Amino acid sequence: MDSIEKRLETLEYYQTLFIKMLEPEKFPFYHMVMSKGLSKEEIEEIHAICHELSANHNEQKAQGLVIFTDLLTQFAGQLNAKLDLYETIRALHKQKLYRPLMDDFLELM
Repeated sequence: MDSIEKRLETLEYYQTLFIKMLEPEKFPFYHMVMSKGLSKEEIEEIHAICHELSANHNEQKAQGLVIFTDLLTQFAGQLNAKLDLYETIRALHKQKLYRPLMDDFLELM
């Protein structure tokens, strides 16, 4: 079981997300990760993965590539096991996070 301090830290982080969620329909990714019980570190890991893949996506687009199956495969392989791939991509897209990358992922699915 998590320590009380760890649980409190997670609750404090969720509170900062709730403040941003004045309209939950605008924040489906935050809602999803909270409902799945992801920790702050797990959420930050998803952002780090998306940030890295977005940089790779931009480089590949600059090189003229138009199919990004390799990036989708990387994302699927690194995504937290608590999350569904399609649901996560849709939530990130709807919340307008990493939008160009998520646009191309949705086209591949």
